[in-house]
Amino acid sequence: MEQLQPMTEESVKEILESAGARVMSRGGRTENYSAPREFSFEVKGAFPNGLMLHVVARQYDYRDPWEASGRVNEMVDVVLMRGGTFSELPKGYDWFQGKDEETGVDESGLKAIVACVKGLNPKLFKLQQLTGDL
Repeated sequence: MEQLQPMTEESVKEILESAGARVMSRGGRTENYSAPREFSFEVKGAFPNGLMLHVVARQYDYRDPWEASGRVNEMVDVVLMRGGTFSELPKGYDWFQGKDEETGVDESGLKAIVACVKGLNPKLFKLQQLTGDL
């Protein structure tokens, strides 16, 4: 089984910035150990076509120190936004079909999502609305 590449706030920012998105991020950890999910980082990237990706990394369970290396934040949740609201992608894409969030995305999946969203012509949304497909 192939080890997944751990993602950091900086590596996710770099993926989005290299695709031409305006990026902002923040990181931090919950001080309360009884919290069910520990916040790790979030990155938002706004593309020139009006779409935005909101990437959130959370550590879902506590691991022993010897297990943490290379395993924390190897999967992230990605939300697609258009016009300030949650959105799906038009039909025919591998991502965001019938939902506005992709959960458990690894680094290669994130890169594929970014490439897909970056290259999308926003007129496709209007076209599929007119045809009743969206």
